Order: sequence, then C-alpha cells, then structure tokens
Amino acid sequence: MSNVVVVGAQWGDEGKGKIVDWLSNRADLVVRFQGGHNAGHTLVVDGVTYKLSLMPSGVVQKKLSLIGNGVVVDPWAFIKEVETVREQGVDITAQLVRIAETATLILPVHRELDALRENRDDGMKIGTTRRGIGPAYEDKVGRRSVRVIDLADETQLRSRVNELLHHHNALRRGMGVDEVEAEALVAQLLDIAPKILPFADPVWKTLNGKIADGKRVLFEGAQGAFLDVDHGTYPFVTSSNTVAGQAAAGSGVGPGEVGYVLGIVKAYTTRVGEGPFPTELTDEIGHKIGERGHEFGTVTSRQRRCGWFDAVLVRQSAKVNGIRGIALTKLDVLDGFDELKVCVGYKLNGELYDRLPAGAAAQAKVEPVYETLEGWSGSTAGARSWAELPAEAVKYVRRIEELIETPVALLSTSPERDDVVLMQDPFRG
Repeated sequence: MSNVVVVGAQWGDEGKGKIVDWLSNRADLVVRFQGGHNAGHTLVVDGVTYKLSLMPSGVVQKKLSLIGNGVVVDPWAFIKEVETVREQGVDITAQLVRIAETATLILPVHRELDALRENRDDGMKIGTTRRGIGPAYEDKVGRRSVRVIDLADETQLRSRVNELLHHHNALRRGMGVDEVEAEALVAQLLDIAPKILPFADPVWKTLNGKIADGKRVLFEGAQGAFLDVDHGTYPFVTSSNTVAGQAAAGSGVGPGEVGYVLGIVKAYTTRVGEGPFPTELTDEIGHKIGERGHEFGTVTSRQRRCGWFDAVLVRQSAKVNGIRGIALTKLDVLDGFDELKVCVGYKLNGELYDRLPAGAAAQAKVEPVYETLEGWSGSTAGARSWAELPAEAVKYVRRIEELIETPVALLSTSPERDDVVLMQDPFRG
C-alpha cells in the first residue's frame, strides 16, 4: 500500500475536491500541505454540495484531517468554515480536524495589504483573491509572522505582533494609510485564541505516528503546478510551492513517505485571474466550454478563462511533480463537439518549443501548435467503465496519455463522487 499526494497539474480548479473526496474512502487520514483559504474544493456527496476552502476534503468523510505547517491559516475564516460545515451536518471537532501549531496565521493586516496592492493605480495586478495569502507567506519567510502556537502565550503574542507591525506600519505609512494599533490586533487575537487553540497540534508528530502504524495518508494540494512560486507562470502565481515535493516539507514528513503522485487534469484547460494562457479561447467555443463546465471559482465566483487541452503544459507538470498517473476530469463537458484540438507544441519567433519558456514576455507571446481530433456525439456523463464511453472519447483519452507521457489512472465523468472510471488504484501504486 502507498500514501498518495494529489496535486493540480494545470492552473488549479482541475476538480481536486471530488477526486480527493473519492480517494478519502481509501485513506485513513487527509493532510493539507500548502496554500490557504484561497483554495476552493467543491464536493457533491449524496446530492449535498460542500464548498471547502481551508479544511481538508476528508472532513466530509469524517476522516482525520490535518492542516500542515505549510498552510497559512486565517483563524476567523477557519471558524466560519467550521460553522458552515457543521450546519450541513458534519460535526467538526478537534478530534477530527487539527492545525499544525507552527502554521502561520493570516491577520487582517495581511488582507488589507493584499487589497491595497491589487488596487494600485499603475494597472499592474497579479489577480489574487485578496485574502492575505501572499503577505502572510512574506512574513513567514521574513521571520516576523504570528503562528498558531503564539496564541497560547500572551507575552509571546505581544512580542510577535510588535515585530510584525514594525514592518507593516512602515509599509502603511508609505502607502498613506492609517497604521495598525498593536493593542487592537492583540485583542482580536486573544478573542479568537480560545476557538483556535483546541485544534492546535504537533501535526508532524501525529502524522509520523500514523504512518508508523501503517495508516494510509492522502496529501492534498491546492491550486495547480503552474501557480507554483518557482515553477509557475511567474509573477502570475501563488505564494507557495504547489508541486508534489512540498507535501513532505509542508506537513513534516520525509520525502520518502509521500508515495504515489496523482496529478489532477481537466480534459480541457482553464485559468482564473491574470497571466499567460496559450490555448485560451475567447470565442463561442470557449464560452460554450465555460457554460457547460460551470467554470466559476469556488472561492471567488470569478469566471474562469477556458481553452483547449495543453499537452505541453501537462507533460512539463508531470515531470516537475513526478506524477505517476493522472485523474482526468470533466470529460463529459466535451460531449457533442464535432472536433477537439490539443496543443502539442508552441511557436515563438519561428522556433518550435516542447516546453513553456520561463520568461514572462515569452510566455505571453507563444502560439499553440494544435493537433485536431475527432469529437463524439454520444454521452460520457456518468460513465463508470470504458465500455460505456464512445470510441472517439476513448481515443481522445489515449492520445492525451501519449502526449503527456503519463497514464490516466482515474477518469471522472461527472461531479458525483462515484462517477469514476478506475484504471489504477493510487493507493496500490
């Protein structure tokens, strides 16, 4: 048996929520290892839709759910999510959900700074969710953040807040906005502390103990590989490492414990926010894909940009992540198209590229080279075996496997949990 790490292999929004929920049936516990409540996972279970942002998807299955040290945690957003999920009938307790005591907290000052930067008047913006994720990671790296464990010691908390505001108030003065009073921020944190501290846990210890006991772990990533701060379309990226290698560092286990890497990939491509998108379709076809795929962000409700499947992008992602198999989602959205296109290369200044160039200017200028495949008139929706798929749909999937040099392990054919064609069980490697 193997542990499994699930990562998005495009720009996020690939359908990780459903796949993680499906895999949770086979896991003993689920771990989030990066990102924050900018992530959005939608689960549909027995007709009930759950929209999770910070909590691991395992909570719906009542599996032990750990929020690792690599995650940045907005304590107010966490408590709000707890209340929302409880209202849907899932009892969120400190026995079910645990937060790494060394996780960095997102504070109101982080949200405000995020918004100030996105509202700048020079027209340059990254397209963040304005939830303070980036500024919180900046403070973590700058060694001035407030962490979960600091809530347990008022003296330490005041020291950490003073250190953080020494930096932030200088920024705020430069931006012409009011400074933050340390006492007011400390009071807010002391008020929320009793609600957060029961969930605090040495997650690294808990996790290593479960692995030693032979428990199966599902490591859940957020966003996608091309939003990775190192490997993504920089600067239009998130502020953390989203690739599979972060699963170990962001949860407190050795890299050998990560196991099977499953990449989640849509049967087409989408992106939210700013940044390059070589296969983007701004025509009627792109609009049709977006409508049929209900392409709106779980967290932001922003409409996603849609385009043809980009095999170059996914092949590169598979190498960077060490992906052993992919879960191909939303195949049913492509039902009824006469023909489908797949990007098999890029052209830039007369040269053919088999990878996405690293430079932002080059990424913005590349032109996709397409291969055209026959579409299908039959339906793939709800299929649970290869025999239920139209022949052309099977050919489409097989061609994608060839182009990305990675096998399809799972095929998702609707938002419902059990509408999955299984080729390879990731937990069995």
